Amino acid sequence: MIELTNLANTPLRGALKRNVPMRKYTSWRAGGTAGQMFQPADLDDLLVFLRGLPGDEPLYAVGLGSNLLVRDGGLRGTVLMLHGTLGGLHLEMDGSVYAEAGVPGAKLARFAALHNMQGAEFFAGIPGSLGGMLAMNAGCYGSETWEKVLRVQTVNRYGVVHIRTAADYEIGYRHVAKKQIKDTSGKTQESRLVSCTLPLSPESQEFFIAAWLQFPRGDGESARQGIKALLSKRIATQPLDKPNAGSVFRNPPGDHAARLIEQCGLKGRQIGGAQVSEKHANFIVNTGTATAADIENLILEVQAAVEKQTGIRLHPEVRIIGEAA
Repeated sequence: MIELTNLANTPLRGALKRNVPMRKYTSWRAGGTAGQMFQPADLDDLLVFLRGLPGDEPLYAVGLGSNLLVRDGGLRGTVLMLHGTLGGLHLEMDGSVYAEAGVPGAKLARFAALHNMQGAEFFAGIPGSLGGMLAMNAGCYGSETWEKVLRVQTVNRYGVVHIRTAADYEIGYRHVAKKQIKDTSGKTQESRLVSCTLPLSPESQEFFIAAWLQFPRGDGESARQGIKALLSKRIATQPLDKPNAGSVFRNPPGDHAARLIEQCGLKGRQIGGAQVSEKHANFIVNTGTATAADIENLILEVQAAVEKQTGIRLHPEVRIIGEAA
């Protein structure tokens, strides 16, 4: 159990829990236990917690857990649960939308449509919250998160807040990394951004807590109809009736992971309670009894089979963390 320091004058207001089963906080509904979970009351409470945390405590940040697999051996350290906490969402005087890391994509899309903005509809098709979307440049149906970002708010391991822009990052397909910096001697120092679900440590500096996003003015009703159409397409094409983590693999250049997996005859392939979806080949579903090991082993088997048959190496979109049982 960790001992928090420097909290005598500012007690925590959030919920601190011990031995938390992460299967309850991930969309795959599988995985081990976290030693500790803190759900801050708000952003200020999160900063107080970080500033009182020992520097050697392993730390993870989780939103909706929709792109995350926690191995069955669980996590040593502390999980920051941001969904349901960092939910601030409002219009700024300059017309931009300020959204905190715990805001779900669907809520962001509806908010933009309500205020007669267009171009945010695709967020409704991403089953995650903004922190994770920023960390991996999530996207669907031809649009990506960072196309809409004006600037972001980050916090480092010690509770220091920064405002940054896209110029501070290397941004690509399902990839965001903080650009390297040089110290006063001219030597390059590692200063990389961590995903919302990678361990936060002194060596991996910052994670996202909010962003300012810009959308063009337009017809709000048209945007709402676009959201409905997108959600209908998701229901028709994705196995939303079973626990899953969305697309498992990134699409290779000029192709689709789902097509390759299906071409290799892997639809329906099953290990334990984990199965390659019959409805969408780039989804792995929990049929009800899957362990994290079942899911991870199936990911590895699909990856190996596709590479053997096609020569193409598929790279996972999902984050896999923790220790094996």
